Amino acid sequence: MRRCRRWFAALGLLALLVVLLGGRPLPVLAESATPPLPQLFDQALQASRSGRFSEALPLWNQVLDLAPMDAAAWSNRGNVQLALGDPLAAIADQDRAIQLDPTSVDPHLNRGTAEELLARWEAAEADYRWILDRIDGESDDKASALYNLGNVQGSRDDWAAARSSFAAASLLRPGFAMARSSEALATFQLGQLDRAEQQLRSLIRRYPLFADARAGLTALLWQRGGRGEAESHWVSASGLDPRYRDPEWLLAVRRWPPAPVSALQQFLALA
Repeated sequence: MRRCRRWFAALGLLALLVVLLGGRPLPVLAESATPPLPQLFDQALQASRSGRFSEALPLWNQVLDLAPMDAAAWSNRGNVQLALGDPLAAIADQDRAIQLDPTSVDPHLNRGTAEELLARWEAAEADYRWILDRIDGESDDKASALYNLGNVQGSRDDWAAARSSFAAASLLRPGFAMARSSEALATFQLGQLDRAEQQLRSLIRRYPLFADARAGLTALLWQRGGRGEAESHWVSASGLDPRYRDPEWLLAVRRWPPAPVSALQQFLALA
């Protein structure tokens, strides 16, 4: 009888809970659908690398819910925030990554990129110089920091310093074609057209399908009166990448110096 009473008492408690829940059945506890942390981190990383940023952001949010002290996750989410057009959120994430891992290079490089987008030139330069002061010898990170520093120096209209930074970056990473092209364009800006032409032609021989060098040579040849060859290079450049028609993109995104941009626009106006 005691067992019966206990059973009936349990039924009474269950009935009371059903009433309190508005007649709804008790929820059934299900296993979490969240994948293990390493798998989730890998999914977020793959989405980021493949450019699926809207998909990557909630994945990084889940990673950070599970591992809020993971500096790499904060830095990766910051990169996604920047790709989605929110540089302030990106900087905040990189700040957190630096707090958690003060010796890591990546958050400084990534934060500098976000600071550039906001035209915070001094802050960006400080991040790049922090990297350069701490890396001895050759490394891809050092080459990237030098290249980005060159962009900052160019944005501050110091094209001699920018050229030196681009040249140093290309020496550290011999296959760094964009650094070599930027060096040639800075040489163009400084009025050394013979040297700039030699640099661009050498780059095109090495990388025939490199649109940046062909567009740069188009501008230079036009300025020197070589319209026929300029048109030939432009056919290749515009076919490889139509963005070179856009002066705003050239100045703000690709970060060409103003003299090559002006020459290319003159060519396009009469081509």
